[in-house]
Amino acid sequence: MPIDIKLTVNGRPASGSVEPRQSLAHFLREDLRLTGTHLGCEHGVCGACTVLVDGEAVRSCLMFAVQAQNARVTTVEGLAGGDNSPEQLSPLQRAFQTHHALQCGYCTPGLLVTATALLAANPDPTPDAVRDAISGNLCRCTGYISIVEAILAAASEMRQAAR
Repeated sequence: MPIDIKLTVNGRPASGSVEPRQSLAHFLREDLRLTGTHLGCEHGVCGACTVLVDGEAVRSCLMFAVQAQNARVTTVEGLAGGDNSPEQLSPLQRAFQTHHALQCGYCTPGLLVTATALLAANPDPTPDAVRDAISGNLCRCTGYISIVEAILAAASEMRQAAR
């Protein structure tokens, strides 16, 4: 029997009628058409489905949509401002672009969301702290070096902007 849920997604009210077993990832992708949240392993191992739930990085494939009742959810689509034009990209998204921190792009949404949570908690991370934070996000293309560089560059830019 479907359950009605209400939540805030990327700053906007959202609602739906979901089966109790429906994952948050499937609700975001199928019901809300926010396809930036990728599904890789569907076992919580790869990190491609990472979203923020009340500011915390969460594997949306492991969370039921009903558990997000009244929560604030941020997907990769919510990281940029406005129309997602290059001028509106977040510092982290611009850094990924500048430092070539993506190749096939499949892991990129989860990495961006994970890095957003990291920088919210630690605006001045060490390279080791960045590597530790993204260790749960699998990337088969980049070798992670450019990803770490991009996150550190974005952290620096964000600290300078906050001054």
